[in-house]
Amino acid sequence: MHKTILLVLRLVVAAILIQTLRFKFTAHPDSVYIFTQVGLEPFGRIGIGVLELISAILILIPRYAWIGAGLTVGIIGGAIMMHLTKLGVEVNGDSGLLFYTAIVTFLLSLTVLWVVRKTIPFWPKNA
Repeated sequence: MHKTILLVLRLVVAAILIQTLRFKFTAHPDSVYIFTQVGLEPFGRIGIGVLELISAILILIPRYAWIGAGLTVGIIGGAIMMHLTKLGVEVNGDSGLLFYTAIVTFLLSLTVLWVVRKTIPFWPKNA
């Protein structure tokens, strides 16, 4: 994959993660509602926000992009599962925007992780 395309993918993932932080860290009513529904308010909201911030920073650093992408896959995978099991696709009349954004972020992070897999220290060099 071309380096510019990879950079754009990493920037998009980081931007999505960072833009959601203001909702988590300012206790926006929608964010509080979501985390209350899944039983993680307030510590889960703040903790996941911190992990997303760390992921966003790491995915932007080429050497550590694999850690940021992997962490994002895990966090967003959990968010998708919460949508599918407890929240539903549509939350507070958002027409599924949060859910679909999570799907896009998950897929982009998986793509980044796959492309940078050979930079993972324990990844087989001939794979």
